Amino acid sequence: RIEPIVKLLPELCSYDAGTLNWQHRTIFENSPRFLEKLGLAIQEVNVKPEIEIFDAGMVYNTIYYMKKGILKAPCHYQIVLGAAGGMTNTVENLVFLKNLLPEGSTWAACGIGAGHMPIMMATIAMGGHLRVGLEDNVYYHRGVLAESSAQLVARAKRLLEEAGLEAATPDEARQILGLTRKVF
Repeated sequence: RIEPIVKLLPELCSYDAGTLNWQHRTIFENSPRFLEKLGLAIQEVNVKPEIEIFDAGMVYNTIYYMKKGILKAPCHYQIVLGAAGGMTNTVENLVFLKNLLPEGSTWAACGIGAGHMPIMMATIAMGGHLRVGLEDNVYYHRGVLAESSAQLVARAKRLLEEAGLEAATPDEARQILGLTRKVF
């Protein structure tokens, strides 16, 4: 799981901050040894982690790894709610997790499945960033399949505009996340 990152050098990579009973069927294992190895490897190649948070313990893991120098602040957190085995996709859980994040962090959130709209709207209201796409939600509306990730992104953009906000351009997103554009 580390080799593609150090070979392809993406600007961001997933850093799932703990082990999870994924979908009540299997274990999505992220042992402390692996998390330390991943954290050091991505620092070495200057790839920023997108720290995926499925429950509160994962936030505390990242704080521990920041103190050890495995992760470098400021971090970018992706709160993922509604995955079976993680915290449910409620606005209350979003507020709780957001309030645990270290000061100075950037964050985004997504709700998987039926809770995607309340989580998206609450994230906008709370000043967070959005993650949308078919990876997290295959429905546009209840019972109506989304046509594409682009359709979900267009809706998110419209919701931002309704809130008096503007979607970031790729370069603005890089600035917000503290990324350095890689030129090959």
